[in-house]
Amino acid sequence: MIDLGKHQAASICAELSSAGVEAVVDAPLGSLCTYRVGGRAAVLVTIQSRADIAVLAPLLSAYGSPKLMVVGGGSNLLVADEGFSGVVVRLGSSMAYEAFEGKSVRVGGASLLPSASRRIAAAGLTGFEWAVGVPGSMGGAVRMNAGGHGSDIAANLVSASIVDLAKQHPAPVIVAAGDLKLGYRRSALRDTQVVLEAVLGLEEGVAEESKARISEIVAWRRQHQPGGQNAGSVFTNPPGDHAARLIEACGLKGKRHRSAQVSPKHANFIQCDTNGSANDVAELMVMVRDEVFRSSGVALHTEIRLVGFRDGLHLGPEG
Repeated sequence: MIDLGKHQAASICAELSSAGVEAVVDAPLGSLCTYRVGGRAAVLVTIQSRADIAVLAPLLSAYGSPKLMVVGGGSNLLVADEGFSGVVVRLGSSMAYEAFEGKSVRVGGASLLPSASRRIAAAGLTGFEWAVGVPGSMGGAVRMNAGGHGSDIAANLVSASIVDLAKQHPAPVIVAAGDLKLGYRRSALRDTQVVLEAVLGLEEGVAEESKARISEIVAWRRQHQPGGQNAGSVFTNPPGDHAARLIEACGLKGKRHRSAQVSPKHANFIQCDTNGSANDVAELMVMVRDEVFRSSGVALHTEIRLVGFRDGLHLGPEG
């Protein structure tokens, strides 16, 4: 995949806009991420319908398959200050919905988990209350098998409708949950694949009981986890241990690196100051990872998606 120059980016935007697809050149990405920092995208495309995809995919192919990134709720994403020299795709508000069919719910890829959780509970279905504490979209949740409070997407997911933008003429495909290889904060989805819709299988419940459980989860999060500009847990928990415990044992709770700080409230959260730097956050992640390894021999791996960093930051499964 190629980097886009300014002329190419402008041409792509012009062609998409003329076809009725929402596209912006040199678009800021910080507002799309819960860290609220980071650089700009060469092109930002908002998909409101499957017809938009039919316009976008062949155009990407015609321009030599530029770098592509799909963004959901941005709660698991950190974009470098230098930005992303490709096309960023997000689903628009028309792709956020819940459709109830007995004990199944079709949830649009752009639906935010906290609001979907509340509406599902109000409809008298149980099993998705845990998701009120995950500030991401359904599409992103499927991609990373998001979870919390003793459950995850794999426990609820029946199937997902997925389209691959790497294909010149893509068609949505229904993929069974078992074929997505959902594991701890991972799936088999590729960067070019977009989750348009997920089907959840739930159980009949009592709306008031579900609402009470949701209130408990919200209260617990407010008590134990920080607010502000962050992306939730930074590192996955190693087998048989907790990343927060390892970080705190190194004396890193509250550690500051310029505009980034390990949260004094929860050691596996890294906060960023208003108008801070994404690069500061990433550098602090590396400092924490390296110090934990020196102290304990445990290699932490981030569950945050790092985009656009060019300085050899190795925070993924390779260690």
